[in-house]
Amino acid sequence: MGLTKLQITVEHTGQRLSVLFNPEEYALNQDTTYASQAIPGLSGPLLQFVHGNMRTLEAELFFDSFDSPSLPKRDVREDMNRLVKLMAIDSELHAPPVLRVSWASLQFRCVLARAAQRFVMFAEDGTPVRARMNVTFNEFLDADRESKEVNRQTADFTKVHVVTEGETITAIATQEYGNAQVWRPIAIANGIDQPRLLTVGQKLQIPSLPFIDPGSGEVMR
Repeated sequence: MGLTKLQITVEHTGQRLSVLFNPEEYALNQDTTYASQAIPGLSGPLLQFVHGNMRTLEAELFFDSFDSPSLPKRDVREDMNRLVKLMAIDSELHAPPVLRVSWASLQFRCVLARAAQRFVMFAEDGTPVRARMNVTFNEFLDADRESKEVNRQTADFTKVHVVTEGETITAIATQEYGNAQVWRPIAIANGIDQPRLLTVGQKLQIPSLPFIDPGSGEVMR
């Protein structure tokens, strides 16, 4: 059984590119963005989830026509350019193509975001015969696919909130929405021009999210 090769498939055409030498390692990276909000009376700020960030796949690919007896000593840029062209705009898509990077259990739907080429050996005439390419693939998500795969439901928030002593509109947003930054729907729904000036006993309408600003049409989540 032959060695499994890392393959890059162009999703909309089915074109496949196999690397000549598998990478020695690869790195999968992911992080999440949180916002901190200082709330009066608490010993520290509250952390609120803002959004998840894209996953990235990083690897170093090796190209060599010098030490491979079965291959002519040819310009390695020919193979490298096939990969670099995956960042070019496709005339049908009006954007670079979506790719699938596959290697055994690794299955990564993505776009090629970066390709850094480093040439390390040359023939007598200056032709590059050995090179390394550091590639970065960014995970590709589309709204339709994610809405089917991820269940996101908006909670049924209380419709009326009565302001108590020392409460701020950001504190109310934290209590009702779980996110201090989402205070504008409350301000807009209640016609509040000065969010810092709330009065004790004031009754506030708490609209459900997503909220559409009737004046601008902006959607707030």
